Amino acid sequence: MKKPKSKQLRIQSRTSEVQEIELLEKWIEFGKPESGSNPLSLPPLPAKSPIGRIDESTYSQYAGCTKFQQLPLSKNIKDRLRQSGYKNMTNIQRASLPHSLSGRDILGAAKTGSGKTLAFIIPVLEKLYKARWGVEDGVGSIIMSPTRELADQIFGVLKSVGKHHGFSAGLLIGGNEYDEEKDRVNRMNILICTPGRLLKHMDTTPNFDCSQLQVLVLDEADRILDAGFKKEVNAIISQLPKHRQTLLFSATQTKSVKDLARLSLKDPEYVAVDEEAIAATPSRLQQKVMLVPLDQKLDMLWSFIKAHLNSRILVFLSSCKQVRFVYEAFKKLRPGIPLKCLHGRMKQIKRTFILQQFVEQRSVLFSTDVSSRGLDFNKGVDWVVQVDCPDDVAGYIHRVGRTARYDSAGRSVLFLLPSEMKMLDRLQEKKIPVQVDKANTKRLQSVSGLLAALLAKYTDLQPLAQRAFKTYVKSIYKQKDKEVFDVAKLPIDDYSASLGLPMTPQLRYLDRKNIDKKKLPEESTLLPEVPVQKDLIKISSKKESNNLLEESEEDEETLDLLQRKETENDEDMKAIENMLPTTRVLKKKKLKINVHRPVGTRVVFDEEGNTLPPLARLAAMNADSALLDKDKVLKRYAEMKLDMISRDKEDKILDRQRRKEKRLKEKEKHKRARDNDDDVDEDDDGFSGSDKDTRNLKKSKVYFDSDGDDDDVARKDEVASKTDAISLREQEELALKLLSSMHSS
Repeated sequence: MKKPKSKQLRIQSRTSEVQEIELLEKWIEFGKPESGSNPLSLPPLPAKSPIGRIDESTYSQYAGCTKFQQLPLSKNIKDRLRQSGYKNMTNIQRASLPHSLSGRDILGAAKTGSGKTLAFIIPVLEKLYKARWGVEDGVGSIIMSPTRELADQIFGVLKSVGKHHGFSAGLLIGGNEYDEEKDRVNRMNILICTPGRLLKHMDTTPNFDCSQLQVLVLDEADRILDAGFKKEVNAIISQLPKHRQTLLFSATQTKSVKDLARLSLKDPEYVAVDEEAIAATPSRLQQKVMLVPLDQKLDMLWSFIKAHLNSRILVFLSSCKQVRFVYEAFKKLRPGIPLKCLHGRMKQIKRTFILQQFVEQRSVLFSTDVSSRGLDFNKGVDWVVQVDCPDDVAGYIHRVGRTARYDSAGRSVLFLLPSEMKMLDRLQEKKIPVQVDKANTKRLQSVSGLLAALLAKYTDLQPLAQRAFKTYVKSIYKQKDKEVFDVAKLPIDDYSASLGLPMTPQLRYLDRKNIDKKKLPEESTLLPEVPVQKDLIKISSKKESNNLLEESEEDEETLDLLQRKETENDEDMKAIENMLPTTRVLKKKKLKINVHRPVGTRVVFDEEGNTLPPLARLAAMNADSALLDKDKVLKRYAEMKLDMISRDKEDKILDRQRRKEKRLKEKEKHKRARDNDDDVDEDDDGFSGSDKDTRNLKKSKVYFDSDGDDDDVARKDEVASKTDAISLREQEELALKLLSSMHSS
């Protein structure tokens, strides 16, 4: 509500609020329905009957009314409801609002999409408004939701309906900035949160106080009160005041005495508007069940998507890993419709963005049960496909409740394994009208081969496929209802092949002996070993179970074509077989380790070679130590300590002398070097007029790339030519002398 501009207007506003609150309290008290009554059984008010105060002590009846304007609500709420298009109430609103406005605790149960959110938001706003709640009063109401998406949706409805009120509201969910929430949470009047986030603020945020709480609301109460949130909810309830109003709403409400005792409910009004209904699900919802083998689930899903490219489809899978794998694999196969995925391990910003995209355009959303409760898609969901069986009937109701919201139509299909047929009986017991259909195998498109090719091409897909396989089998293994979920009846190898995996991943937590799978024959050898040929070439099948149940006449006719005729060589081989022994030596079994086998003992010998007990030496050592005199030992230790101290002093003195001598030697060395430099300088002064530099005793360096290289080479050639010329002359003279001596002789 906007702040008035002048002091007089503020006074008038406060006066009008006080008068309105007094009127509402008297009106509610006058027309309060009896405890345990059902307002739906009362006739609605006439169209032209007066609303509100009729005279000084008489007010109009609001129990049984059908319109929001006939309820004892504040003007701000009525204006916002009218502006938002809310005129007529649904059954759950008609049945619960008269009791909740009177301050009673409510247990409300109604079909999905029946308007439960508005049924608890209106009492929260009215309760705080009549109490004149302000920012300085702290937290006045807490609305808990099991999922972040549902909490965000409730927050949006609260902002829309409570726009004209001056309450501050906050959304506390995981994925948001915790530090920002920590700074503002103490200034909030209404908190919409998940249990884990609320408990974190209760434990860590300073000055966070809920002792003045007026209303506690649990949306999807059966999910919040189950084992998954048990610790968080118990810790939260222990920090809340017992004198409060509690509202519980869900499509499948709990009646457990333990749960109600945990919440400290006081004579709650149980409002179930659909108990006498023919079906527990919306009447305009078409529900089908299809029997699909485990290894054909992805084929059926792919074929279904290809047949409904113009629909908005919500697909439910058991685990996050399955959602990731199916999304990544189908995205690469390109079915012709946008694909999206949603699971609990995604960041909140991305989850919200994906939900908005799914609402805006026709697409396929692969999701876990994180989107099975409470979410209301504005443009509606055409199909809800449950690829994996839900945990129980309540889970089924919440899943299919994402379609056929309020008065709209919707369709759903559930894939059941042959071993999960008990779930069909459970659904029929709960008045859920399902129609069993057979799959049209002629239109079934197999994708197992395509998935195998994808796994070979994209190496990052194979780990996803392995984790999807393991998480699905583990989810079945951990199910409590063993009549419906029996992991021993799953064709695990065939399912692994349908995901495109070349080999079945190892599952250590399963007893593989009890699993009905394809078993290889035991290895056996004949003694002596002789190759034996078969008379008939057997047709190996990928799935033995399917071939045993579905033998066709064509296969029987092909046996004659594949049978070989006997020859002379075959007769000789038969004769050899008859000569062989009939006994077979099977493969030896692995021996088990005997944990009860005798343990070896350690033998100890003395110096003479005699055996001693194992602990005899220790006893002797203890005995010797007991004979020692402790005073003498301590005295000896003191003497050794003094000796070590004196030696330490001597070592330090020696080390100091050694370092001193080393420094003196270095000083003498530097002094001699300086004296030599002085002598050289004097010699340089004596030869200052000469052209030669006698200080440089080293040979001049030769730079091969310098300009003087050519002169040096020429000089060397002259010397070499002179030496060659002299030697040649001497040789000629010697030759002449030899010749002359030869002629003279």
